[in-house]
Amino acid sequence: MITCFIEYRIDPFKQSQFEKYAKNWGKIIPECGGDLLGYFMPHEGTNDVAYGLISFPDLASYESYRERLKSDEAGKRNFLFANKEQFIAAEKRSFLRVLDATYKQEARVAK
Repeated sequence: MITCFIEYRIDPFKQSQFEKYAKNWGKIIPECGGDLLGYFMPHEGTNDVAYGLISFPDLASYESYRERLKSDEAGKRNFLFANKEQFIAAEKRSFLRVLDATYKQEARVAK
């Protein structure tokens, strides 16, 4: 499994537009074949960075997903929305693999 880790530099005065954009992907990404782990908005501290995480079985699956996404009507509308509103200043993608021994370790707090 690989996870596409997307870092967005957003306009801090347009967080509500980015939130709408991210919510739209919440439906579109799974329909196009991505396992959406979530979008993460600024909460405290830095107010102009947001993240999106999407997993795929392998890089070939990601490439197929990107092709489906480009031809998806709702995906096209969401890309156009972002372009028109200009709330994303920059976007970086990294592809990560999970270290199984560390994934989803639950907290063990003594009661």
